[in-house]
Amino acid sequence: MRKIKIDKSDTIGAVERDVWGSFIEHMGRAIYGGIYQPAHPTADDEGFRGDVLDAVRELHVPILRYPGGNFLSGYDWRDGIGKFRPVRLELAWGEREPNVVGLHEFASWAKKAGSEIMMSVNLGTGTPKEAAQLVEYCNHPSGTYLSDLRKENGASQPFGIKKWCLGNEMDGPWQICGMKPEEYARKATETAKLMKWVDKDIELIVCGSAAGESFPTWDRIVLEHTYPYVDYLAVHRYYSYTPNRKPFDFMSAHAEFDTYIRSFVATADYAKALARSKKVMKLSVDEWNVWHMQPTDTCKNTYNDAYENRWDIAPRRVENMYDLADALTLSGVICAMINHADRIKMGCLAQLVNVIAPVMTNDETVLKQSIYYPYSAAIRYAKGDALRIRIPTQTVETENGDAGEVYGACCYDKGTYTLFLLNKTEKEQTYEAAFADTRVEMTERCELSGPLNAFNDFSHPNDVTLRARAAEKGVRDTLAFSLPPYSFTVLRFTERA
Repeated sequence: MRKIKIDKSDTIGAVERDVWGSFIEHMGRAIYGGIYQPAHPTADDEGFRGDVLDAVRELHVPILRYPGGNFLSGYDWRDGIGKFRPVRLELAWGEREPNVVGLHEFASWAKKAGSEIMMSVNLGTGTPKEAAQLVEYCNHPSGTYLSDLRKENGASQPFGIKKWCLGNEMDGPWQICGMKPEEYARKATETAKLMKWVDKDIELIVCGSAAGESFPTWDRIVLEHTYPYVDYLAVHRYYSYTPNRKPFDFMSAHAEFDTYIRSFVATADYAKALARSKKVMKLSVDEWNVWHMQPTDTCKNTYNDAYENRWDIAPRRVENMYDLADALTLSGVICAMINHADRIKMGCLAQLVNVIAPVMTNDETVLKQSIYYPYSAAIRYAKGDALRIRIPTQTVETENGDAGEVYGACCYDKGTYTLFLLNKTEKEQTYEAAFADTRVEMTERCELSGPLNAFNDFSHPNDVTLRARAAEKGVRDTLAFSLPPYSFTVLRFTERA
């Protein structure tokens, strides 16, 4: 029988809680009709939907990136504070932005959801001065015009936001006021200096390359300038079917992601050597997900056209419907993130509600999509130390790179091992988990499995879900188990004397 050897001393790095954050942008129905709908029966006194809050609270999302995204590069944060809220044309997504929800409202919602905020500053149409002023408004206690203005607007205490993004995807030709790497590097450097002069304790995320043609030259040039001033390099990555449309190749996105992360690490380490720095640059994968830009069997309507319902408030945008194949692909990327825990220290599933999201709404209720469940398992169980494991499996050549039929990751936290395993084949796979010098008991087992094109909708909300299974009995150092066809399995083992 094939054996997975597990040794708690063979660590990759600590899995930080903020790796499992998410993202809410002023885009489509993410906010208006998503988290905010005053006329909804469950809405609270601030207009936030209670059923959406319940679904998000159940996830325990640690941190939320806000307010964009492409929206960010044309956004003036002052439009979202105070009593007068101008309605603007939002150029990134072709919508009207009413600015009913702004900084104060989102901070209140995030607090209700139990999440911290990763704030983003506009480095498209915005300036370094405006970015520094936003930090002052958010974090300075009192005694200045901006901090006292925050108090007048209802927040007597500072928001205390500690993670800040220096713009969004500034190499992209789709970005409002996109830049050449040297231009962005200069602007980001000066912005970082000013922001940290206002609050020395904040941490800054600099834009990595998002346009394929600029990678990795963009990252090298940007880090050569900003390395002393920033704490994270941003990584954005989305996956869909490869040109051959094979489900196995799609579910092997983890292989491409692994290669991609290694390239970012190599580029960051070059910049570290060039700067003669002792600091190791961390990665923030602050946009990642499955995103179908073209129709699939399940996701026939992708709502990608910014000219559809142009200049409406909260038109439908990229409302992907996710099936089991999407959830399994997402599971593989989750495992790859665990397997790079030494460098990936923050992340945001993009996005959280309605827009390429695990949580969907209509005017009546909330739907948990298939991807909700592996994401929920990651938040709940992927913590402690990531362990190196080798999974004996048949290797297959795919358009995402060579990949095993079975892929996975393992975490160890306070006497408990969690093994995440993805079976991308139509046959059952049998393994043994062998624990080095340790006797364990399987204490929990749950599985996400079924037909690849199965999905949840408002009529059938529970067709794809993570289901509990009976755990194997006994206390020993080696335990056998099987993985169902097309499945994501979570196995929990607790040390016993």
